[in-house]
Amino acid sequence: MKKIFFPVAIICFTFLLVACGQRQDIAEVGKPAPEFTLVDTKGKTWNLSELKGKVVFLNFWATWCPPCREEMPSMQMVHTFMPNDTFTMLSVINNESPSLADAMAAKIGTTFPILIDQKSMVSQAYGVTGVPETYIIDKQGVVREKFLGAVKWDSTESMQMLKKYIAK
Repeated sequence: MKKIFFPVAIICFTFLLVACGQRQDIAEVGKPAPEFTLVDTKGKTWNLSELKGKVVFLNFWATWCPPCREEMPSMQMVHTFMPNDTFTMLSVINNESPSLADAMAAKIGTTFPILIDQKSMVSQAYGVTGVPETYIIDKQGVVREKFLGAVKWDSTESMQMLKKYIAK
């Protein structure tokens, strides 16, 4: 019995260490963006892998967040200005009412898609710690920029940064 117990105990202990040490990879600048498939408030399905060849602007936000509402008009300006064939803007809400998000977007005047992350799976995959939080994903699907907090997206600096990735 002792001869079996010791090897079994070592195997169990090793398994426990390996299992406890595992963590879900989260988005990091310079690494491939976590894949996702989400449906927007209009019923369209969005799959990140289908957007390869385009720069993707991925913004996590909430209707109750004042800085999120403040940055949306500048996001709309970028969405309107950038070419659709090389740039896609996506906004993501989680644990929120899609109809409330649509009503707020209509009030502000935004037209970019609002994706629904009801179970927060995509937010977790990206390691979102607060809102607003924005990721710029290049044409090859690699995270190139991460922004915490509101940004004036239609500023000269922001536009130049986005155009740099579109030109690559």
